[in-house]
Amino acid sequence: MSKKSNINDWEKIAFEELKGIKTDRLIKETPEGIKVKPLYTKDDLENLNHINSLPGMEPFVRGPKATMYTSRPWTVRQYSGFSTAKESNEFYKKNIAAGQKGLSIAFDLATHRGYDSDNERVSADVGKAGVAIDTVEDMKILFDGIALDKMSVSMTMNGAVLPVLASFIVAGEEQGVPVEQLSGTIQNDILKEFMVRNTYIYPPEPSMRIVSDIISYTSEKMPKFNSISISGYHMQEAGANLVQELAFTISDGLEYIRAAVDRGLNVDKFAPRLSFFFAIGMNFFMEASKLRAARYLWSYWVKKLFNNQNPKSQILRTHCQTSGASLQEQDPYNNIVRTTIEALAGVLGGTQSLHTNSFDEAIALPTEFSAKIARNTQLILQNETGVTDVVDPLAGSYYVENLTNELIQNANKIIEKINDMGGMTKAIESGYPKSEIEKSATEKQARIDSKKEIIVGVNEFKSDHLDDVNILDIDNIQVRKEQIEKLDKIKSERDNNLVNQSLEKITNAAKNKNENLLSLFVEAMRNRATVGETSFALEKVYTRYETKQSIVTEVYANTFDDQNQLKKIKISLDKFKQIDNETITIYMAKLGQDGHDRGAKVISSAFSDFGINVEVGNLFQSPAEAVEEALKKNAHVIGVSSLAAGHKTLIPDLIKELKKRKADDILVFCGGVIPKKDYQFLYDAGVSEIFGPGSSVIDAAHKLIENTTDHLKRMHNYRKSRIV
Repeated sequence: MSKKSNINDWEKIAFEELKGIKTDRLIKETPEGIKVKPLYTKDDLENLNHINSLPGMEPFVRGPKATMYTSRPWTVRQYSGFSTAKESNEFYKKNIAAGQKGLSIAFDLATHRGYDSDNERVSADVGKAGVAIDTVEDMKILFDGIALDKMSVSMTMNGAVLPVLASFIVAGEEQGVPVEQLSGTIQNDILKEFMVRNTYIYPPEPSMRIVSDIISYTSEKMPKFNSISISGYHMQEAGANLVQELAFTISDGLEYIRAAVDRGLNVDKFAPRLSFFFAIGMNFFMEASKLRAARYLWSYWVKKLFNNQNPKSQILRTHCQTSGASLQEQDPYNNIVRTTIEALAGVLGGTQSLHTNSFDEAIALPTEFSAKIARNTQLILQNETGVTDVVDPLAGSYYVENLTNELIQNANKIIEKINDMGGMTKAIESGYPKSEIEKSATEKQARIDSKKEIIVGVNEFKSDHLDDVNILDIDNIQVRKEQIEKLDKIKSERDNNLVNQSLEKITNAAKNKNENLLSLFVEAMRNRATVGETSFALEKVYTRYETKQSIVTEVYANTFDDQNQLKKIKISLDKFKQIDNETITIYMAKLGQDGHDRGAKVISSAFSDFGINVEVGNLFQSPAEAVEEALKKNAHVIGVSSLAAGHKTLIPDLIKELKKRKADDILVFCGGVIPKKDYQFLYDAGVSEIFGPGSSVIDAAHKLIENTTDHLKRMHNYRKSRIV
């Protein structure tokens, strides 16, 4: 019998293999601050609180159900919606026929922000990044031929959550499905919107009232429906590391419970119907461990803070989606591999439903071809890999169990800090979560630009050419025209007296808080009020919320350690100053209703560190508003970030406005999710430079300074005369 191996023996062998280097040098620190050792053993399992737990039992680390996928696999729930309700309906039916088991609805930004399609502020947004919904009639078309008593429907909606959910309820009624038979989820996670995604409408306090009213209504009348999907997904997409995603998401959930309990609701009445939504990125084992840690944290904190009697109140059930931020424009077919790896991590972590991203989503909206590959990725995992044969197959892994514990411990520190601040609403008001996420996003970009973090095809192992990829292009002008025609028809045929009465009731309820808002919205949508009309009925009392824009500093430069590159930028800026006796001023603009501001914030933070004067504009500006502000700031450049496919309308309008204001000396740069085939169109419109996904911030800064310097030499006298 051989001598029992021990860690000291391994250390000696490893020392020899490493030619005299200690194994301590192999320890890697993750962005979360977790130190990952090169080897884990059974000794690392000692003193872990969760290690002997079982699936379906408190603290639910190993899964919310005892049998998990062995009795029923996760739900294939692909997120989709575009153009009109009719086109989306046809797409859904094809997916259902091909094996999709649940629907996840993507709404356009006009709907998210509570505007009807005929509002001038959404001229570039209708039908672009999701389906346009103006009235119940659109919702009825969306689900035509899809039995709502049999199909589970998830709706990603937060800002205009009341009219959208109400329209869904009425569409079910008019399909012959009573409200109690409707199943699915409404996201209804407004706190996350104030941190990252920004599709809010009203200020935090009245927004929390809306959340509570929905929880109250659904807990009473919709036993099969999840009243909230508490979302960490958009936090990771905005740049949060996994500990931040965990801690902020759990803290959001606890805040929603507090709000409902304060309304007099019993925690066991509604908490079992709360659900979660997490992103799954490329750190395979940590992502799987994250879901296990999330279930432990939720179970622990619900029991500790709310003294529930029903164990189901402690169960965290979650939908997951593979990362959009990990998708790359360069070598896009690599994204199929990325999505597959992420999907497997989500499955091994024990998700209840899953969306797999299409490989072309870093370029444009997914095509039918790419969506098929994404869907089939899940079907292959379910049917060909054997992963559904065993409950929690990663359990007992020395590494995974330690990662689970590390994530729990690190997330708990942040959760406790937020509790000490008075809860998540107070934390958000202080700016703490948003600032921490933006720091994390900026650090990640610096790691990529400095090649501390390798992205295949982007900063290493680059291809000589890009593959041509067919993309889906939505004619939003035509979609908007069709929506306006439908709106005009509905308004001409409805009883406007009934509509006005419904709207007045909503406004009065916003003032006196004596009625459930969702009940009143259901009545209004039955009467064929519109999303915009009902949203404005609340806005008259609540107002439309605007956040104060700020950027983090001294993050990118402290992470990016190539001092030679930073010196080159400083030298270039000094040359510019010799011409204008001041540094370059860039005005960063977000046009239309696109609230995704990660790219704009990272660029702003990094450029500020370089010595460029960065002025950050408010979200949701019109081109005219952006130009007005840029002129006030004496900007040399307007930078436009576009992630929602409105670039072909909004950016040319911006340039036209500059010409109208005789400000041709101001250059326009743009970046974001812009297909290569649109580049020439934008150059012809007057754009100076375009930075697509995966662009280096350092390279972008060099090009900006070079182009602006050359341009100012030509336009200096004109600019001086204009400003004077």
